[in-house]
Amino acid sequence: MGLSIHYSGAFKQSESLQAMIEEVKNVAEVYKWTYHVFEETFKREEIGKEEYGEDLYGICFTPTNCETVFFTFLSNGRMSSVVNLQAFRGDKENAEYVYEVFTKTQYAGVEMHKLLIHLFKHLSQKYFTNFTLIDEGQYWETGDEKLLAEIFERYTDMIESFSSSLEIFPKLEGESFEAYFERLQNRIIGKKRQ
Repeated sequence: MGLSIHYSGAFKQSESLQAMIEEVKNVAEVYKWTYHVFEETFKREEIGKEEYGEDLYGICFTPTNCETVFFTFLSNGRMSSVVNLQAFRGDKENAEYVYEVFTKTQYAGVEMHKLLIHLFKHLSQKYFTNFTLIDEGQYWETGDEKLLAEIFERYTDMIESFSSSLEIFPKLEGESFEAYFERLQNRIIGKKRQ
């Protein structure tokens, strides 16, 4: 639960993965973010194919109070992450999820979210193809800082409301989790209608 950025795409075959890694590494070093570099050179014969290997290519970093941001790719050139690769590799029913990456920025705040969106804009124009991004804060689409702040506030209020509801209305002894969440949901919905 929390405001997130969802993205997918592929690396442009005409661009240098090493150059992108260097750019991202420089940004991570300026902001003192922990980063990890994976493989730095694609095997050209694998780019664009449907199949992919076990290795990841690119870089990831972890901004302050934020989930890790992955600018990583599978051997076929499509975006993925360590989490996605582990969760969906070999899962034929949910195979496309291996290519849908996200990061939660809720606890990093508005300024960090804006910074990341600007980094995504820069990198996507220069290095990515077939790139899509869904910004739950709507800053990617609008550039509206006021709207982003309002959405952050809404998410924060919702999380705080849910957290306080868990404290005020604890699970009853012997109550199933399903029954507990249904009781909690009815309490929250009833409160909003008043």
